[in-house]
Amino acid sequence: MGHIVPTPAGGYRANWRDTAGRQCAKTFRTKREATAYLAEVETALNRGAYVDPHAGRVRFGDYATRWLNARNDEITTAARDASIMRNHVVPRWGTTPLTKIDHLAVQQWVTELGARLSPATVAECYRLASAVLRTAVRDRLIGHNPCEGVRLARRRRKDTDDQVITQHELVTQLLPAVPDRYRALVGLAGGTGLRWGECAGLRWDAVDLATRTLRVVRVAVEVSGHVTDKPYPKSRAGRRVVPIPGFVIELLTEHQRRYPPGAAGLVFTSRSGAAVRRTTFRAKVWRPSLVRAGLLGKVVEVGEHKFMAHWQDDAACEWSKEFPTEREAMEHIVKHEHGGLRFHDLRHSYATWLVSAGVPINDVSAVMGHEQTSTTLDRYTHPSRDRDQRVRSVFADFLLTPGPELTSKTGQEATDEDS
Repeated sequence: MGHIVPTPAGGYRANWRDTAGRQCAKTFRTKREATAYLAEVETALNRGAYVDPHAGRVRFGDYATRWLNARNDEITTAARDASIMRNHVVPRWGTTPLTKIDHLAVQQWVTELGARLSPATVAECYRLASAVLRTAVRDRLIGHNPCEGVRLARRRRKDTDDQVITQHELVTQLLPAVPDRYRALVGLAGGTGLRWGECAGLRWDAVDLATRTLRVVRVAVEVSGHVTDKPYPKSRAGRRVVPIPGFVIELLTEHQRRYPPGAAGLVFTSRSGAAVRRTTFRAKVWRPSLVRAGLLGKVVEVGEHKFMAHWQDDAACEWSKEFPTEREAMEHIVKHEHGGLRFHDLRHSYATWLVSAGVPINDVSAVMGHEQTSTTLDRYTHPSRDRDQRVRSVFADFLLTPGPELTSKTGQEATDEDS
């Protein structure tokens, strides 16, 4: 049982023992305040909800470091969370004691982040801060999580989100614009819906050109510019067999003839023979190919040794600038054009093509590697280009104004009834 004793300064000290049997004390101005506080402490001890009033002095940054080190996430998840914590969360809360973080301060922080970061990034910052504080509640360092009830800005979909292209655009525009060494890689993504890591980590022992199938059994993982091999896909459903369409068979056959397998039998490698890095591929291969294909910005020759680059910024404002070479104009567009088709959008396009062609959704989900068909429907299918015409065709035979033949027939029926 706790007890209260007067102090030489004229106050009153509440004394009690915590769950570990350690002596604790806190001084109050009046005996009434000390008595009320001691009653709350004893109630919390009896209910198992006791929180050491001094434990919350731990600083957020120190506790967040322990929290990150204690997790056993995938290497990519750990790297992403560490980056967000280091760049956005710790700079604001690192030196703040856990007990000094209140709900209003968190709400204000989230609102300020929203003025300079995307809603998706803000949500990740909030998720990490809330997870750290939620763990602090479980460790009895603080009494409640101040992140509870914080409102986040709703993520609004943009026209540049999850774009799709048609099969005709893929075959006639994009593939011819891709350098020979990487054409089969782009064709594979468009013709099978494989994720980047599944494409980059594909080995020839998982490809059967005779039966026109491939097995997804491993993926390539890139962290801080280093590519490593992970011997299992993203999820249990990710381990699957995917049919390869004819045009991809042609691309892979030609690729195998021209470019020998890389280390450990990798299908796709860089010029040095190493695994393809996503960051380098995007800047040096993917976006320049989009420009050449007419799918990102535009380069126009305006005279001898004069090329005009046209592009849009993130506010959809049109810009143009003259360059002495086509390459410089293209590189400028690659660097400054906002948005553009992503490599992952080939996966969205693949799913949309299958659904539009009438392939059962459970089959689409299986070849995509999704555990739930709802994932396929909600995230990987988009309206096809001929959607409007297909919808109109359903009502093609329904007319409010009857044609001549129908009018004549109806009039004759009315005459017969009158007679």
